[in-house]
Amino acid sequence: MMTQPDATARSEAALRANMPAATARAVDGCRDASARLLATLDGLDDATARRSSRLPGWTVGHVVTHLARNADSHVRMLEGAMAGRVADQYEGGLDGRAADIAAGAGRPAAELVTDLNRAVGELDATWSRVPVEVWATGHARMGNGELCPCAELPARRWREVEIHRVDLGLGAEPADWPDTYVDLELPEALAQLPDRLSPADRATLLAWLVGRVEGPPELPPW
Repeated sequence: MMTQPDATARSEAALRANMPAATARAVDGCRDASARLLATLDGLDDATARRSSRLPGWTVGHVVTHLARNADSHVRMLEGAMAGRVADQYEGGLDGRAADIAAGAGRPAAELVTDLNRAVGELDATWSRVPVEVWATGHARMGNGELCPCAELPARRWREVEIHRVDLGLGAEPADWPDTYVDLELPEALAQLPDRLSPADRATLLAWLVGRVEGPPELPPW
């Protein structure tokens, strides 16, 4: 008879056989990040859930609700791809996303955390059901209209969990981000930096990078 650990190991092996290596690494990173997120929220009380987060206009409850609905959106996109469709991330688009967050943000703390636990578990289970051809060729439509390969979705989710765990304002800091996440995210963020700058500021940035001026240009807000 196969024991539970044996069954888990075989399930993990099957999961990885279907995934590109980079996708499997992102799944591992996201699982670890989700465990840290849920540990941060362990014991969340109603007063803390109503407290302002680090995101302007959002309470802790808004951030937790967003993280749950974002996990649900990844399930939605992957299930669409498995059915041969390009699914929209959020029903109703960005307006629907905002409405769902607003509707859920004021719930009791226990309900917020239970909902997030459920959403994280359902996404993890969905990853294990995605066949190799969907990881290889499937696409989804992100909330901003961007077409995204399904193989990149776990990394997108990982980003949401790491960044919003800090946004909660409950003790997590950017210094806590694991090297594996920083190694993945920093080159992408740096690649987007020139598009945020004026031509003069791009020249200043280059001059700083090659040691010709003392500091980088002032960065515009996101």
